[in-house]
Amino acid sequence: MLDLLAFGFGGPSEWLIIALIILVLFGGSKIPELMRGVGRGVGELQKGLEEGKKQLSQSMQQPEEEHKPATDTPATTN
Repeated sequence: MLDLLAFGFGGPSEWLIIALIILVLFGGSKIPELMRGVGRGVGELQKGLEEGKKQLSQSMQQPEEEHKPATDTPATTN
């Protein structure tokens, strides 16, 4: 995960400023809806990452012969 503190961003005062800007832009009633949407997005991202990991591990477990194109077959002529 990207370490925001390494870039000089992420101290308490910066997060307070960001929170105030979000509060002004969206208002108090829209923040729970916004956070719900962010949570759903993070959940979908995690599902996609898990699916990608599963597919990668499955493809690594398959024998290499299944991944090679069939170039050994003799060509038939009519």
